[in-house]
This record gives sequence, structure tokens and C-alpha cells, in this order.
Amino acid sequence: MNPNKIYLVQTDTTVGFLSRDKKRLNKIKNRPINQPVLIEADSLKTLKQFARVPNKFKNRVRRSKKTTFIYPNKKSFRIVKDERHLEFLKKFSWMYSTSANKSGRKFDEMWARNTADVTVENKRGLFEGKPSKIYKLSRNKIKKIR
Repeated sequence: MNPNKIYLVQTDTTVGFLSRDKKRLNKIKNRPINQPVLIEADSLKTLKQFARVPNKFKNRVRRSKKTTFIYPNKKSFRIVKDERHLEFLKKFSWMYSTSANKSGRKFDEMWARNTADVTVENKRGLFEGKPSKIYKLSRNKIKKIR
């Protein structure tokens, strides 16, 4: 499996595009090429390679499900705990992730399938679910974004 391909996958929250090629994901979504993109990680060990979790919030990050955190280094991560999605993600350990829709629009399955290089489906199929909660962490504060 090539990590730089665009995969259409049912994530733990909603249907999304996953890839290690951040620029290509942003291009598909018609966003600025260098716009930050969420990273999905398969474990806390993988997260430690990219960001340091402030001590005050370590338990919250460890226990949270379907929650994205923006860390003091301005990078955003979600640790995947859903077994079905984790089975796919473990093959790569981490990937950039974005929702599989045009910016500001609803999920269009035909457009998404035509845009992705590879479609990964399981018994659940593909569906637009509730997006993750987002919190911004600083050394001492936490702020709810969504």
C-alpha cells in the first residue's frame, strides 16, 4: 500500500480522505496548499513523534474518543480508537485526514469515489457521520473550538 495515494475511508467519525501527501489533499479540497491538516494517529506512541501533550491534559487526551486536539505546536491530532478504522490506519501508523467533501459542501459519494485513488470499504459502507470535537490546548488552558 502506497501512503501517498488518496484513500477514501470510513473513519471513526465520518467518511474521509487519508494520505501522507498533505498538499494533494489540500488541492483536492481547493484549499491553500500549506493549510494545516489533521493527522490521525494509531497510538499515543505515534503522537509523541509529533507533539508534546501538556502534562495538565495527558489523561484527557488518553481517554478521549472521537476528539481532535490542536497542540501548542499548532499541529492537530486525533488518536483513533475505533477498531474497524484502526485496522486500516495501523498499516501506516499515521496519515493526514480530511472530510471527503468539497469545502463547505455535503458529502457526494460519486465525487469522492472519482477523486480518491483507492476506496476502502467494510461492512459499514460509507456514510457522513458526526465530525469530531475539537479542542485547542495551550500549556495551561483548553478551549473548545467545535
